[in-house]
Amino acid sequence: MAETTLQYHHHGRFKVTGGVLPDAVTAYQTYGNVSNPCIVFPTCYGAKLGLGSQSYLVGEGKALDPSKYFIVTFALFCNGESSSPSNTPPPYNGPYFPAISYEDNIRAQHAVLRHLGVEKVYCVVGFSMGGQQAYHWATVYPEIVERFVAICSSARTSPHNKCFLEGPKAALKAGRDFNDGHYTSTPQVAIRAFARAYCAWAYGQAWFRGHLYEMGGLYPTLDAFMREGWEGRYVANWDANDMLALLDTWQRGDVSSVRDGGDFVGCLGAIKAKGLIMPCKTDLYFCPEDSANEVSMLKNAELVIIDSVWGHVAGGGANPTDVAFITKKIQEFLA
Repeated sequence: MAETTLQYHHHGRFKVTGGVLPDAVTAYQTYGNVSNPCIVFPTCYGAKLGLGSQSYLVGEGKALDPSKYFIVTFALFCNGESSSPSNTPPPYNGPYFPAISYEDNIRAQHAVLRHLGVEKVYCVVGFSMGGQQAYHWATVYPEIVERFVAICSSARTSPHNKCFLEGPKAALKAGRDFNDGHYTSTPQVAIRAFARAYCAWAYGQAWFRGHLYEMGGLYPTLDAFMREGWEGRYVANWDANDMLALLDTWQRGDVSSVRDGGDFVGCLGAIKAKGLIMPCKTDLYFCPEDSANEVSMLKNAELVIIDSVWGHVAGGGANPTDVAFITKKIQEFLA
């Protein structure tokens, strides 16, 4: 039956890319009946299950309907809900938290599904970092996953994307109150600097040509948009070390590093699951050209471009029109 409260699975001692976690924890939520086909829907950067980040696609009549599917939403390691620098006790707390890969997350999520009695995954759906996890699910567990949906995402993080992420990372680490990660209270200066360096990339350039201040009149000025929409959100809900650790996972993203020794073409060609790849026309860092290239390497995948001026956030529930388009395409794909 449905269980929408946040749950926690304790893995015990768990090996990760950068070492070990003595008691790794994966946070998750479930929706629907476990006897129905299972859909996995992991979080992206900036998303928390407790804040309802997955709700734009989960619910009755939505893309992922609990009356039809058993839906499991997973919190990434380092997001502050699953094991993270902010909630792990010494000696792996704060800046001492080990590096985490997508593969580490997928292995942990798979363990939770086994605990729930799930043996097959009908589909893995993800936006941004969630989409990168969808690619990794299809690579790490090809015998389990039937299909996957990657929205505004990629099978590996591009050099362009990696370079961009160095900007907000450097801004945060240079904040006078960051103290090399050994802060004792919220380093607001550092987090606010990160938010301002990070915010512009998420939107297509066309979106800034007259739509910025509309949004129901929420943001009368550009500064209000950056302060309320970005600074406030991260200061209120995020830990600085968590933000850095999660960026590191993002920068490491590459399905071919899992088992193909860097053979990207061979890795994608070996994926058995059916794919739906949905980039946004104006996404500046998960570009549709990259998605088209990846689809050409996949054996059984469809490319559907979101024709939107909202850039990257078109895939994350930023506006009703794009959500309706994504919902329709996912429903058709699942049917």
